Amino acid sequence: MATVTFDQATRVYPGSERPAVDKLELDIADGEFLVLVGPSGCGKSTSLRMLAGLEDVNEGAIRIGERDVTHLPPKDRDIAMVFQNYALYPHMTVADNMGFALKIAGVPKATIRQKVEDAAKILDLTEYLGRKPKALSGGQRQRVAMGRAIVREPQVFLMDEPLSNLDAKLRVSTRTQIASLQRRLGITTVYVTHDQVEALTMGDRVAVLKGGLLQQVDSPRNMYDRPANVFVAGFIGSPAMNLVEVPIVDGGVKFGNSVVPVNRDAIAEAANKGDTTVTVGIRPEHFDLVNGETKSLSKDDKAGLAVTVNVVEELGADGYVYGTAHVGGQDKDLVVRVNGREVPMKGETLHVVPRAGETHVFSTSTGERLTD
Repeated sequence: MATVTFDQATRVYPGSERPAVDKLELDIADGEFLVLVGPSGCGKSTSLRMLAGLEDVNEGAIRIGERDVTHLPPKDRDIAMVFQNYALYPHMTVADNMGFALKIAGVPKATIRQKVEDAAKILDLTEYLGRKPKALSGGQRQRVAMGRAIVREPQVFLMDEPLSNLDAKLRVSTRTQIASLQRRLGITTVYVTHDQVEALTMGDRVAVLKGGLLQQVDSPRNMYDRPANVFVAGFIGSPAMNLVEVPIVDGGVKFGNSVVPVNRDAIAEAANKGDTTVTVGIRPEHFDLVNGETKSLSKDDKAGLAVTVNVVEELGADGYVYGTAHVGGQDKDLVVRVNGREVPMKGETLHVVPRAGETHVFSTSTGERLTD
């Protein structure tokens, strides 16, 4: 096994003025499962391809263990890659697909057979070794692609959105299998996805990129609880965090008809930047309904922030209200989690306040998180 280090690694595509990946500084521990996540075009797949040797590194360096692999060809990096489209040979059996790389490398047949059988047992593919890919389901094909990587016993696994072609239910079960398998094998893994739910549920740590720049790298829990900036706050979490710009007042910030207390150091830090407003983030589950009621209140009630219900998603135990509120001088879309058995009707009005101690405060001018 091995560590992976991106040392100010930069990739600029020919004809482009802006780097696809800009001075990426990232240390991945031996045996760690790290997820690269971000919107399309953020540089996550480019970063993975740089590590694989499929993209040039224009500046900086990449190391696997103590070896500088920046300019080594892919075959000399001791990595195995799992692609989105499986890349299986249709005319070969499952066993032949899994052992093909070893066959090309001149490994004895008996050794190949043993490694394939061992990997098939781990992936629950033993009964399918004689089948061809067309006779397998999407999930089974993805496990074959995983098996092909496992038999090589590489230092690093690279996975580029391997679940994108699977249906929703299969994605959930397969991502659990991949995470469990990685922990069992203990092989350093770099996993790329655009799905932040996958990132939070699979990774030991998550690295969020935007426009080729690393925004934050942290454990899923820390990233959810303490996003480093407005972008991470709005990207991590489903539904996304509510972000509203509100004025600073004596005692906190003005939130509808209420003054919400926030950390005084954060307010002082914002004032030092010359800001008269801050961006406050509240997750849908961190709103309290006024008086603890789950039904809408009278519009004459002046407490809290009035939210007009537009759409309600009923998910059994929970419900999510998608509504509109006038806050910070403008109409703003908000999402509020409510009791799934007592959901309001479209057109009703809820009065909500952020739960004490559960607000996130960001600089309006820079977007960075302010002192907690």
